[in-house]
Amino acid sequence: MQIITRDVPPRATWTLEQAGVHPLLARLFAARGVHSSEDLDDGLAKLLPPDQLLGITEAAQMLVTAIQTQAPICIVADYDCDGATACAVAVRGLRLLGSNHAHYLVPDRVTDGYGLTPGIAKRVAATGARLLVTVDNGIASFDGVQTAKELGMQVLITDHHLPALLDGRVQVPQADAVVNPNQPGCPFESKSIAGVGVMFYVLLKTRALMRSAGIFDAATQPKLDTLLPLVALGTVADVVKLDANNRRLVAQGLKRIRAGHLPAGMAALFQIAGRQTATASTGDFGFAVGPRLNAAGRLADMTLGIACLITDDAAHATTLAQSLDQINRDRKSIEGDMREQALAMAEDMLDAADEAPPAICIFDPDFHEGVVGIVASRLKDKMHRPTFVFAMSQAAGAEDELKGSGRSIAGFHLRDALDLIAKRHPGVLLRFGGHAMAAGCTIDADQLDTFETAFQQVASEWLDEKTLTRQLETDGALAPAYRHPDIVDHLQQAVWGQGFAPPVFSEWLDVVSQRIVGEKHLALKLKHQGQAVDGIWFGHTEPLPAKALLAFRVDADSWQGQRRVRFLIEGQQA
Repeated sequence: MQIITRDVPPRATWTLEQAGVHPLLARLFAARGVHSSEDLDDGLAKLLPPDQLLGITEAAQMLVTAIQTQAPICIVADYDCDGATACAVAVRGLRLLGSNHAHYLVPDRVTDGYGLTPGIAKRVAATGARLLVTVDNGIASFDGVQTAKELGMQVLITDHHLPALLDGRVQVPQADAVVNPNQPGCPFESKSIAGVGVMFYVLLKTRALMRSAGIFDAATQPKLDTLLPLVALGTVADVVKLDANNRRLVAQGLKRIRAGHLPAGMAALFQIAGRQTATASTGDFGFAVGPRLNAAGRLADMTLGIACLITDDAAHATTLAQSLDQINRDRKSIEGDMREQALAMAEDMLDAADEAPPAICIFDPDFHEGVVGIVASRLKDKMHRPTFVFAMSQAAGAEDELKGSGRSIAGFHLRDALDLIAKRHPGVLLRFGGHAMAAGCTIDADQLDTFETAFQQVASEWLDEKTLTRQLETDGALAPAYRHPDIVDHLQQAVWGQGFAPPVFSEWLDVVSQRIVGEKHLALKLKHQGQAVDGIWFGHTEPLPAKALLAFRVDADSWQGQRRVRFLIEGQQA
């Protein structure tokens, strides 16, 4: 691992300090591209205007008509946290705007697969729905949209994924309206907005049209900002880039959660995870609440997660949260076994080769398809290679297919790689899609070797030695004056996430003592600029030298009634 320090523009730092930003935060923000206090203004008035989104007026008008006529509306959601929160936002928002007939349907990961398929369209039609709305999916569902239209339904696609490339050009389905910042011709500046954010924007425009039509006025219009906690959760959990607009959405959601204004289901999930809403942070979304929702989509049925986010009954919410927590425990157990097996297979692969391959492809018939994405992520982090993990499909009639989930490293666009493989080896990929850093595909089992060879070939062409060397960006040294619990609290209150990385510091530290705890963690006594501080390196057991260049995050815990700072080690300079 190579530890590198971010550049800190001095003028931007000075400008932020002059605006009253804490000196440490000013330095951290400046290093992440913030140039003025205006960039940190999280007021709702600073959000990008909905009218920037191509197709949003047509989409909103469809919803206004459906609400006024009380036409049945069916939301078709994805089965991850972004999809679940987007669905909850859609259902809650439509009900606030006056719809009495908004319901939802979530495809089953195993039997239905991803997105709006013809089979899903038929099931929606059977419910009597007149308007089908996709959230966090649909941009590549050509057959599903066509089927829905043939069955007499209107179709509104809200999505944020990249559209399909067909016959050498980008194409979108022939829906009645499409809202997706990544569709051709859309000027919306925040291309990284999550699916839940797109749906929130559509609701804002719908309310605006209803206000213009005299259905509401400023005093009587429903308060859609009550949906922002859900928007914040889905945005962080989907690991989209936290550009300025996304940071504002997340900040607004956190403010409401900390004030106690959040759906009953979210409150129950915070409680069962042992997290405090009064001090809610983006870390709570990513590591506590989000995983419990995602587990339902991976191992069970995401309708359970959506029901938890939609209910206003606190007792029912608690029951649902308990179920989600148990499913997440099951997920962790399955994931742990798979991860150990996958790591062993990868290490065997490395031992057998003269040098590490530029990409990793792992399959075992005992792997669970609902957890392959998490395992791919863990393996990618460990090996620093683009990684695909495959499992046997559990869908009826698809027993000869493998479902794969991939995770990538900086400099390797995973979806583009799959597109190139599809061009070079027609027929190998039955289905694929995704983003730069995460993607999925389905292949015939007998095509695994061909896929692995093709995947590694593309990686060898696109990746050089520098890219394949793990680098950890840090914020340099931490002044001893900032090694204080109050500073830790201050840092945790800020909005961090993908593309706006949480603070990680680095410097040479004296290792006074070290011991293994919990069989797989390294507990440390360190000296930081001459002063003692505790540290821990989770998931690491190899001993450290007496002095080491370490990357670390700062955390605070309580010991014998006193709060103290400890260092959470992230890496060591090789």
